[in-house]
Amino acid sequence: QVQLVESGGGLVQPGGSLRLSCVASGFTISSYHMSWFRQAPGKERFFVAGINSRGSSSDLIDSVNGRFTISRDNAKNTVYLQMNNLKPEDTALYYCAAGAYGSDRRNYDFWGQGTQVTVSS
Repeated sequence: QVQLVESGGGLVQPGGSLRLSCVASGFTISSYHMSWFRQAPGKERFFVAGINSRGSSSDLIDSVNGRFTISRDNAKNTVYLQMNNLKPEDTALYYCAAGAYGSDRRNYDFWGQGTQVTVSS
């Protein structure tokens, strides 16, 4: 059974940090581009960061560039999102996805259930 399970979300104050993890089972992530998307209440799900299958290239949206880092450990079948200097506007449900390259949700074959990140004082 194919699964992506996210963890590491929570409540954090502005300026704080969180590290999200996404563990895959039922398939090997080494064949896939991996990405993180987020969805705030009442809004669509948007691309945040992506990393190619080898981990040699990554892409982040402008609003998180310099604050977030995406990485992967193919041996552990896991992808990470390190989030520093968090802002209230980063509050959202964060999803891990496996698929082809790009920010289009339609390019992704597998999705996790999401982990909630809330940034508030």
